[in-house]
Amino acid sequence: MSNNVFPKDFLWGGAIAANQAEGAHLEGGKGLTTVDMIPYGENRMATKLGLLENVTLSDSEYYPSHQAIDFYHRYKDDIALLAQMGFKVFRTSIAWSRIFPKGDELEPNQEGIRFYKNLFLECKKYGIEPLVTLCHFDVPMHLVNEYGSWRNRKMISFFERYAKTCFTEFNGLVKYWLTFNEINILLHSPFSGAGILFKKGENKEQIKYQAAHHELVASALVTRIAHEINPQNQVGCMLAGGNFYPYSCKPEDVLTAMQKDRENLFFIDVQSRGYYPSYAQKVFDDKNVVIDITDEDREILKNTVDFISFSYYASRCASADMNDNNTSEANVVKSIKNPHLKASDWGWVIDPVGLRITMNTLYDRYQKPLFLVENGLGAIDTIDEHGEINDDYRINYLREHIKAMKDAISDGVPLMGYTPWGSIDLVAASTGEMSKRYGFIYVDRDNLGNGTLNRMPKKSFYWYKKVIETNGQDLK
Repeated sequence: MSNNVFPKDFLWGGAIAANQAEGAHLEGGKGLTTVDMIPYGENRMATKLGLLENVTLSDSEYYPSHQAIDFYHRYKDDIALLAQMGFKVFRTSIAWSRIFPKGDELEPNQEGIRFYKNLFLECKKYGIEPLVTLCHFDVPMHLVNEYGSWRNRKMISFFERYAKTCFTEFNGLVKYWLTFNEINILLHSPFSGAGILFKKGENKEQIKYQAAHHELVASALVTRIAHEINPQNQVGCMLAGGNFYPYSCKPEDVLTAMQKDRENLFFIDVQSRGYYPSYAQKVFDDKNVVIDITDEDREILKNTVDFISFSYYASRCASADMNDNNTSEANVVKSIKNPHLKASDWGWVIDPVGLRITMNTLYDRYQKPLFLVENGLGAIDTIDEHGEINDDYRINYLREHIKAMKDAISDGVPLMGYTPWGSIDLVAASTGEMSKRYGFIYVDRDNLGNGTLNRMPKKSFYWYKKVIETNGQDLK
């Protein structure tokens, strides 16, 4: 296989999210968001899953997002480090509540606009293209408390105003946009995914799918607006990717895996094709869901995305006999343990071939360019006696996944770029830990917020720099 498989303009880089990196949770006029309410520790999962009827801050809890890794104050130094690696693209997100602190204001917060303008200018200074997610797991809390978040149709116009402000204010600075991060996760983690809280006795499936519908309409609407404001803008959807394998060749297992894949791809089907898939009505009927959908909604949904972005950490495994006792607790997307694969310290299976399978599946299904915007290994890093972090396990993981990307490109799949997750260590979205590290750059911070926040390149920093320099040819 040729080593020159990556196109010349391939976008090598890395990814973070505002809610896991910025901190400064009430500085610069920013309002509280959903992630600011999610504590570290035993109450984290119940909060993320929307199991509490209301969410408030407690003096007895530690909230990792409040300071995170202080990217808000340190972004210039951090971008300089990314530039040292040779980044062509930097994926980050805008905190909605920095632009509209409550979410329903008529006028934006100028201090928030100024921060992101300066951030994107800093990227441009080094020739780095920003890839910006509009909503990455952080809905303004006022919209949750006042309107019920995305269960309410009014959210569409709030999001439209926010997105239009971003497209206008950052016109010429940002051309690659994502609407909602891992939109399918709202089915599995409703509060962290979309700010959804449930009342006792509600049909949760009804609430989740109606909320998703509102997000899908909002996504299509702002995709159209992005193209109107600047035809050069490219807008993508974003999927928590990873195919489900049948646990066996038993037909019932194969059918279950197919159904799980469809559940995963449901919303991407809409964002990529412009209408609900043929199987949607069966899903709604089975779950006693009746979607409030108007003719205007159907027309708006026809504004499809330009490319498919996705995260890939692991494949999944499905069986007709799946239940709470035989599925992994390692991830909010439930999966049966695959006996053929090794797992990370946090129980996420390591499956580079699964990336090739996922890429082929997505391109076969949608025939749109792909962008791998998250991929990486969460691991415990230790500083050795020489003051170095030799994270060969991370290098090995990334090397094998880059090889799988090469294989998929050779299969005929167009891939725009690669932004491995957590280019700088940050707060893990799943557990709230700092010890679950992903970055090329170490941040001196522990799970309870202690540490200097000093940055230090790991061995993988220099390895990835070489990968970028050689456009993916030198993976040694």
